[in-house]
Amino acid sequence: MKLVVCIKQVPKVTELPWDEKTGTLRRDLASGMMNPACKHALEAALQIKENHNASITVITMGPPAAEEMLREALAMGADEAILICDWLLAGSDTFATSLVLKEAIKKQCPKFDLILCGAYTADSETAQVGPQLAEELDLPAAAYVEKMEITGKTLRVRRLVDNFRETLEMEFPALVTVSMENYKPRYTSLAGLENAFDQKDVSVLDAKSLGLSSSSIEQKGSRTRVRKVFLRKAQKGNVVLQGAASNVVHEFLDRYQRKIGTVIGKSIEEKKQHDDK
Repeated sequence: MKLVVCIKQVPKVTELPWDEKTGTLRRDLASGMMNPACKHALEAALQIKENHNASITVITMGPPAAEEMLREALAMGADEAILICDWLLAGSDTFATSLVLKEAIKKQCPKFDLILCGAYTADSETAQVGPQLAEELDLPAAAYVEKMEITGKTLRVRRLVDNFRETLEMEFPALVTVSMENYKPRYTSLAGLENAFDQKDVSVLDAKSLGLSSSSIEQKGSRTRVRKVFLRKAQKGNVVLQGAASNVVHEFLDRYQRKIGTVIGKSIEEKKQHDDK
């Protein structure tokens, strides 16, 4: 069984360095890490590998620094790693990204059985690349998957969407995007790190090797147009309530009872969903 896991490097910062002129993220100005949801997708693939004798190829599109993230994936247990790196691809939106990933997968992993992606990314949260990639490759797909079972050539998935839990079945080849409810990522062993950096190579592809024309890549091939980028600053303030304890409690509830009720209600609902699993 051949698995492909699409992962992404995201900035390890709270305030993202945007280029206000182009509306794109300046990834060269922030240190990166593996997107959390992608890490859960990789863990799902590793568990499938352990139970079904599968091989895993991890693939990403990004700057040269993204190789470190691929090495981390190799250290966790992936078998091969591919970096798509070309300055012509900088600023690609989800449409162009899915096109590039499609060409790379067709070139390097044509006989795949299952593609796994993170359900969303920490830097944009569009949740579009996975479904768009499935459309590009004409694959059956399911998004926000929290559990998978494989029986023969059939993949059964469970997902939670709009407070409804669904169970779906599809045949291979297929694509799923993995949410973060389950598949807690494993720790990387020292032996895995040594093997990833000393014994395994990362394949590097560029736009030319993938046969991509300038009209289908860079910002020319992106359908998204960013009109304005701005950072919203969180404003914090302290409120001091004074007086007798009973009066302070009454004043506190008058001011914040609605907000407290919303948070408590949300926590109760999340606990119910967790208990139902």
